[in-house]
Amino acid sequence: MIKNCMIKNWRLSCFNGVLLAFYFVPAWTIIAFHIMVSPVQGLFERPNIAVALFVSDHMHLSGVETVRAAWLLALARLTVAGFFAMFLVLISVPRVRKVSGYVEALSIALGLGSVLSFFSMIMAAKVGETEALRLHATELLMLLGTAIVMLVENPATQTVASSHGFVSPKRVEPTAAPSGQAQQA
Repeated sequence: MIKNCMIKNWRLSCFNGVLLAFYFVPAWTIIAFHIMVSPVQGLFERPNIAVALFVSDHMHLSGVETVRAAWLLALARLTVAGFFAMFLVLISVPRVRKVSGYVEALSIALGLGSVLSFFSMIMAAKVGETEALRLHATELLMLLGTAIVMLVENPATQTVASSHGFVSPKRVEPTAAPSGQAQQA
């Protein structure tokens, strides 16, 4: 049915990962660049307000330390977006997709993104920011949903196919011994 289509070897985790990447790469990259341009103002924008209030209220950091915390948050968001972008590049290569070579990049992006969203959600609950709590809980559920799909689906199997059907593995024929060993035996 599907012969030369690009979607032939896609799995459910591929589709979920691509949808997540289309959300997280632009959204988290823009947020990170806002923090890099203006660290304090970028830290106190809506997606980061829970972290900003937690850092300023509970950790009692100075101005320079708050800027450093903002840059670390931007670095973490860019790292997650980078792994999602790497996943998009790997998933577009059919050979890599057939052998599930994209799994590592997607797993790292899901793991780091889940940890960041979880701690942001905890901070939002601690400071009483309900809108930020909803945002981070939604992001965490999206990431965990894809991680669960990756864990539940069966691993990819490799089959060798020819134009006539499936081919059995090649038999290995014994080769002739080198001339020196044949005379000794």
